[in-house]
Amino acid sequence: MAPGSGGSGTGGREEAAPDGARGRDFLSRDAAAGTSDSEDCLVIMARATIYVGCTVPQLLRGAQSRIFPSDSALGVLRRSAFCYCTGSSTIKSKRKMDHLERTANNFRQEVIIQAKLCGITNESETVKRLRLAIANKDFTFKAGQWVDFFIPGVSVVGGFSICSSPSLLKREGILELAVKYTVHPPAHWIHTECTLDSEVALRVGGDFFFDPQPGDSPVNLVLIAGGVGINPLFSILLHIADLHGYQEGKGNRHKLGTVKLYYSAKTTSELLFKKNILGLMKAFPGKITCCFHVTQQRSQICEELQPHVTEGRISEKDLEKHVSNDTSWYICGPPPMIESISKLLANIGVPRNCVFFEKWW
Repeated sequence: MAPGSGGSGTGGREEAAPDGARGRDFLSRDAAAGTSDSEDCLVIMARATIYVGCTVPQLLRGAQSRIFPSDSALGVLRRSAFCYCTGSSTIKSKRKMDHLERTANNFRQEVIIQAKLCGITNESETVKRLRLAIANKDFTFKAGQWVDFFIPGVSVVGGFSICSSPSLLKREGILELAVKYTVHPPAHWIHTECTLDSEVALRVGGDFFFDPQPGDSPVNLVLIAGGVGINPLFSILLHIADLHGYQEGKGNRHKLGTVKLYYSAKTTSELLFKKNILGLMKAFPGKITCCFHVTQQRSQICEELQPHVTEGRISEKDLEKHVSNDTSWYICGPPPMIESISKLLANIGVPRNCVFFEKWW
């Protein structure tokens, strides 16, 4: 699955990050162990003790000391945890890890807050964009992070990358997600059952983010996205645009470099946020640039997009021009793409501690 399709991210060994950057380098645990995602299964019976002893308390941590959005939301969380524990103690079949298991070692905020659906649009034929109104003024996130997504009546907890900027939340109390249709229960609910004013519960998590601080040395970014993996990188792109705007209008102390986005999809119709991205390029010429890549385009590419579209995959030749000591690389997409791009970067001499990724499945 991909960010926004019901899965959740994982990475490899953590490395020291440059100023303002956090994430994972490209050497994944799966690759190091010689296993693939298709082999990344577990026997539920063997995991039961670990989950009951560690993950459920993490899920409910702070529940008694904080005000929950409603009794129903707390009930959903407790029922979800109970169903998972009882099921995992009896079923002995193999299956892939779910979102909470796979991200058990990732950072998570303790507070779980209520959110209400205030907008639903079709970002593409298979992706819905959600606007969630959040009343809790203490709720924050960093560009690139994800949320645990708790749905009343659905025992499975979703994991979706945030695609909006932190400043939108601060200004308007709005957070956005873009979710691709799958049969995974949370994504399926979003596409078939959720409506305006539907209420859900959210909790922020993730170690993949870009959060530069005033006084940090400027760093250039190369963002590389595949498919719906654009979500966390679009959040980072919007955050940088906001910082540029503040810098120009209010004398912001952030020192910002340039940003280059490489975004690959099968066709231009599957390129999410493309109009927004073109708008950012026009608003910040030379500071924000983008190259769209399409691999299975059959129809004519519209005139507006043509100057920015390349047919074919992202190549070593595309990336080598950006190699420098002050460049950080952020990647998000399907596991095969992560591994392919990682090898390209290694081949052109990019240091491992300058590469960060969110690996979804």
